[in-house]
Parts: sequence; C-alpha cells; structure tokens
Amino acid sequence: MIAAVALVIGVVVGLVFRPTVPLWIEPYLPIAVVAALDAVFGGVRAQLDGIFNAKVFVVSFVSNVLVAALIVFMGDKLGVGGQLSTAVVVVLGIRIFGNAAAIRRHLFRA
Repeated sequence: MIAAVALVIGVVVGLVFRPTVPLWIEPYLPIAVVAALDAVFGGVRAQLDGIFNAKVFVVSFVSNVLVAALIVFMGDKLGVGGQLSTAVVVVLGIRIFGNAAAIRRHLFRA
C-alpha cells in the first residue's frame, strides 16, 4: 500500500512541478527506467514466491540501473550506443516478460 501511495504522490509532484531532464542524462533515462522496471517485476515475483528480501531488492534495483547506464555510456564512447541500448532493452525486456509470466501464473494459476 505504501508503494502505491508513493507512486501516486510521485506522479502528482511530477505533473505539478514538471521537472526537466538535463541534456547529458537524456540518452540514459529510458534505459534506466527499463532496468528499474526489471527490478520491480523481479521484486513482485519474489514477493509472490515468498522469498522477497528488501536488501536484495534495493541492491538489484540500483545495480540494474547503474550497469545498464554504464553499458550505454560505454557504447556511446565506442560509437555503438544505439546498438548497445537496443541490446540492453532486449535483454531486460526478456527478463521483464519472464517475470510477468511468472506473476501471471502465480496469480491466476495458469
């Protein structure tokens, strides 16, 4: 319940204050969001499986975002940022869909 309230408050604050993203962060923000979603879906799956650990979730969340951003940064420096961004999104997307399928199976027994 706390997470849902925090989400609503965050959306309202974002809509009211309309924060701007610095130009140098723009290429990394979508990748960071996808990495964060991967950690969130993994946390929900772990909670449903009864093995959730808050410490593991926080470490997973932060490390997913940092590693994904680092991979894209390195790709930008090597001149292949677009390709590595696509690779990161594909890999994390596969993990998100795998976790979503496990969540669905757990909730609907299907």
